[in-house]
Amino acid sequence: MSGRDFLDTNVLVYAYDSTDTHRRLIAQNLLKKAVAGEIVISTQVLGEFAATLLHKLSPAVRPEDAIAILDALGPISMVIPDGDTVRRAVEARARYGVHFYDGMIIAAAEKGGCSRIWSEDLNASQQYFGILVENPFP
Repeated sequence: MSGRDFLDTNVLVYAYDSTDTHRRLIAQNLLKKAVAGEIVISTQVLGEFAATLLHKLSPAVRPEDAIAILDALGPISMVIPDGDTVRRAVEARARYGVHFYDGMIIAAAEKGGCSRIWSEDLNASQQYFGILVENPFP
């Protein structure tokens, strides 16, 4: 493992959610590191984030504002899932009992050479295929 970090979708969401200032500041600091090239995400994370901006945040973000946000995130290193990633996600489901899409996060982090996943959704302090999960919002 190269020691890179991977951001789960919830971290991106908190960076743009004004309802929780504490989580927002933590998420924004991680996002700054991602834009600086220190942390990676996957296309799945970016897609889930865009859907959350448009449909789940209250108030929802206008499409033109979502596009501007996505443009600002352009410098972040991106892991693009492929067939092997999908297969590894199924292996994560079999081995750890995680939901398939959480398995995709794990598999993308592994493909990206990451040693840590920042996530509120996965089990903090657990390792999946040798990748440690940490909750940035204790």
